[in-house]
Amino acid sequence: MWLGTQPVNLLMSLRKSQVGDWFLWLLRRRSRLRVVGRSMMPTLQPGEEVFIDHQIYRHTLPQVGEIVIAWHPHQPGLKVIKRVAVVNSDGCCVLLGDNHQESTDSRRWGAIAPNHILGRVVCRC
Repeated sequence: MWLGTQPVNLLMSLRKSQVGDWFLWLLRRRSRLRVVGRSMMPTLQPGEEVFIDHQIYRHTLPQVGEIVIAWHPHQPGLKVIKRVAVVNSDGCCVLLGDNHQESTDSRRWGAIAPNHILGRVVCRC
């Protein structure tokens, strides 16, 4: 399967946290989030924790292949973890789960406005 210009299996790797990531978390420059659900398997497993960079998209748009945290467009207060599949010319992003059989994503809700994207997953905790 291809996503953008790269095969998905090359994008599925997500590095393990390093000392600098924990330091940024202590300084509140990163947040931790526990994965719930199976929509991002095999990349992310239920119960696994990840670090989120909430400031990365203040001056730039997400890129195809990045894993992001976004507000669910129809359930206020619910956050979702998905992979960016397409960035439209208007800045809206198509977000898909890696596990298509168990993912509710842009195939159901359509593209997500940039202001619904909260940050990028930078690594596993």
